[in-house]
Amino acid sequence: MLFLAALPVAASDPASLLRERLAAEAGIGDPRLAEALDAFYRLRDHAPAWTKPSRRRALIKSLGEVSADGLDPDDYLTPTLRDAWAGAASGFDADTELLASRAALTALSHLLNGKVDPRRLNPDWNFHARQIDTEAELRGLSDAIEQGRLAELFAEAHPPHPLYDQLKRGLRRLRDVQQNGGWPAIEPGETLKPGMTDPRVAQLRQRLLAGGYAMAESAEPETFDSALEQAVKQFQREYRLTADGAVGKATLAELNAPIEWRIDQMRVNLERARWLLHERSREFLLVDIAGFEATYFKDGVPVWHTRVQVGQPFRKTPEYRSQITHLDFNPTWTVPPTIFRKDIVPKVRRDIGYLAANRLRVLDAATGLEISPAQVDWSAPKGILIRQDAGPKSALGRVVIRFANPYAVYLHDTPHSAIFEHDERAVSSGCIRVEHPLELTERLLADPVEWSREKIEAAIATGRTQRVHLPRAVTVLLAYWSVDVHDDGRVSFRRDIYGRDAAVLAELDRGL
Repeated sequence: MLFLAALPVAASDPASLLRERLAAEAGIGDPRLAEALDAFYRLRDHAPAWTKPSRRRALIKSLGEVSADGLDPDDYLTPTLRDAWAGAASGFDADTELLASRAALTALSHLLNGKVDPRRLNPDWNFHARQIDTEAELRGLSDAIEQGRLAELFAEAHPPHPLYDQLKRGLRRLRDVQQNGGWPAIEPGETLKPGMTDPRVAQLRQRLLAGGYAMAESAEPETFDSALEQAVKQFQREYRLTADGAVGKATLAELNAPIEWRIDQMRVNLERARWLLHERSREFLLVDIAGFEATYFKDGVPVWHTRVQVGQPFRKTPEYRSQITHLDFNPTWTVPPTIFRKDIVPKVRRDIGYLAANRLRVLDAATGLEISPAQVDWSAPKGILIRQDAGPKSALGRVVIRFANPYAVYLHDTPHSAIFEHDERAVSSGCIRVEHPLELTERLLADPVEWSREKIEAAIATGRTQRVHLPRAVTVLLAYWSVDVHDDGRVSFRRDIYGRDAAVLAELDRGL
């Protein structure tokens, strides 16, 4: 919590009072906030900022409006400031003055880069934080106070990205529904199917309308007509469910999720947006882990999109930022230690023929020479590697796309193409399987003469393992989003496949 201890002061004029108070409190509390507060008042030559009623009203209003960003105005002691200034036309009080400035600086900092430090949740977090010129930001705050532009400053503090504005509109829409009583629950029962007549069908219709799914008005609201079926299918597609038009257990569970849960999910993803939406690369590949999709961006515009398969919940694909530097055609696959220990060895113990059936060779780890599987003590194998030869049916398929990371993950082709038709695609051992890897390869190599699609396919056709370095490194972002916002303002949600939302929400709701 932001707080200011009452300390005795000898000076009488406001500037001297503030100077002495700041000096006395040096080293108390968050050192970054203390440093920023001291710098703010030095820029102002220690002139008070909040003596005028108009400025106080502007600050209270701005702090209250951070709710639209999914933040809690009470974190910035908005009620305390409101009470302290109630009925006071003007004047100076050092305690309240510094409390107000701390609140303003803290709220602006949270809008700029997020309230939660993602490294508390993930020690390997390496995404770039928003680069801030502290002196310029502090001068901007001081100028905004003097010029009556505080509301504009707060409104411009969040990430300057269209997705952030869409998320805010989505949150506002959900809160409007909540204020109107929420969306109606659909009573449990048998699967609702097109053609049925049932009182629960009317509940389904009302629920979808409340969620923004448009359909023609029906003279028989309890009949599951074709318009309702299309709305159900749209809902199912957007929630990554089997789009069969029938409302079974999985679809009913998503429809009946309390709106309070969805509001919290929006708040979590707004926080993630404050962490992530500062990417400065002109060209990058974004892998949306929970959405099972990848999008290629150029100059902030999506230019290519595909489906992906990601890690299973017990072998999660990490959130990470790196640079794609090279790729391999016809890659061999050296089995990673975890897969070797947990997957391969148990299968070989049951049937040593598993190795040959899957074109897996045993190599001496020290020399790289092939050895017979019969020479290995499979009850406690040591000093060996398992490698799969290249080929279209190998685990990595025709191409693997590599970037530095401590997790030994990469993007690659896969022989398991049928899984791309599944609604949920958390099936790998952590790496990212790409549906159209050769299209992605073309974009990464970006050389239609030397590396046209025909030449890429010709290189693969040789069967020879070949490493190709990109002409320039391309940023790759492995990120986790559990919400979609559509062009018409509707919001839909993904299943939180790794259970990451709860930890972010707990930190977001933690008091300061």
